[in-house]
Amino acid sequence: MTNTVQVYRVYIKASPERIWDAITKPEWTQKYGYTGLADYDLKVGGKHRTRPTQAFIDAGMTGDLVDGEVLEVDPPRKLVVTWKLLMAPEDVAAEPYTTLTYEIEESKTAGTRLTVTHDVTGAPTIAAMVSGSLERLDAPPNENAGGGWAWILSDLKSLLETGETIVPAP
Repeated sequence: MTNTVQVYRVYIKASPERIWDAITKPEWTQKYGYTGLADYDLKVGGKHRTRPTQAFIDAGMTGDLVDGEVLEVDPPRKLVVTWKLLMAPEDVAAEPYTTLTYEIEESKTAGTRLTVTHDVTGAPTIAAMVSGSLERLDAPPNENAGGGWAWILSDLKSLLETGETIVPAP
């Protein structure tokens, strides 16, 4: 089996602590990307999950959207977790948990660098989803579910730097 690793990097005008909070706290995660209420037990072996917001519940998705286990935690610099998408079970049920790494590094010249590394080895459907290759640019606002990590990180950057997301909440 060939290893498949995707790496995404963005520079954000925010402190490492703010970026850490935006990744790990539900009051932030419900505001950007695909939204969702992230819950982390921030210790090795701890569980994490992303619960649905009211918009997901209204659309009929009442169970957890993502789950996994914390493999490494070093606030506010590094978080490594296993990651499984639960909101599309018919597409990804047979695929294994993948490994997601967040690395947050303060720069003296370019803000704070956030690197997301997603090891999607053995999970080709997840690889396609998170790569952004399924994005529909002609989709109506709030209905585009295909931009993957690039879109999520762009939205996170916009939120932290301007207080607004790329696509305003309905």
